[in-house]
Amino acid sequence: MPHELNIVLVEPEIPMNTGTIGRLCLATESTLHLIEPLGFEISDSQLKRAGLDYWKYVNFKTYSGLEVFLEKIPPSAQKIFFSTKGEKDFFQHTFQPGAYLFFGSETRGLPRNLLQTNKDQTFCIPQYDERVRSINIANAVSIATYEAIRQLGV
Repeated sequence: MPHELNIVLVEPEIPMNTGTIGRLCLATESTLHLIEPLGFEISDSQLKRAGLDYWKYVNFKTYSGLEVFLEKIPPSAQKIFFSTKGEKDFFQHTFQPGAYLFFGSETRGLPRNLLQTNKDQTFCIPQYDERVRSINIANAVSIATYEAIRQLGV
């Protein structure tokens, strides 16, 4: 597919979420990048259960840390960071083929220094009820991925 999206999970903690995101990546032919430390083992049965029998087909890579990962991707690649701290909603963003969509851990989100140095590329998914702290990461990845695909015309 021409969209070539990259989903980046920085220090994910919950295997069920990562398994669900892996299944989404397979369905959308996106690459999943997992930044260690992970809160589970890739062989975790909960990860496999959420990914069903698809996990063996998921195009995923693991990296020993965020700095290692950032050194391996093209400097010119579009990087979009998703956070409840983002000041602009992601509907204001124009996605490009090959974009890297970054999501943080379930309990900590993305590292503060990453958000500060990439403020102009940090977006939130709008939430209309202030009682909700955040949207589940698997849902957030789904929303962002399909909006990117919609924009790219795939």
